Amino acid sequence: MALDAIGEAAAQDVLKRVIEDAKAGDMRAAEILLRRLWPERKGRAVPFDLPAMRSAADAVTAVGAIAEAVAAGELTPDEGQAVAAIVESHRRTIETADLAARLEALEAAREAEGQKR
Repeated sequence: MALDAIGEAAAQDVLKRVIEDAKAGDMRAAEILLRRLWPERKGRAVPFDLPAMRSAADAVTAVGAIAEAVAAGELTPDEGQAVAAIVESHRRTIETADLAARLEALEAAREAEGQKR
């Protein structure tokens, strides 16, 4: 906590100094500022045609497209794995929504059946 207090007290002065040094041509100071203002991107945007997923079964086609893109060198194996994880998450989301809808329909049917008796 003491270090945090010291850091908070000096932060404004340190920032002003780094800005002054960067303006004066100190490339290290400029690098420090730029890394904080515009951090390096992790990964890259990859244009990739992924089939639409409207049902959990569509994940089969999507994963096949990913495997083909990796095999063709359009995606690296790491990129393919990351996209496949998104597809899997989307599949689970669709599946969960489908199950919720089915459960709601069953409960409504059961309630309607109970009212008929």
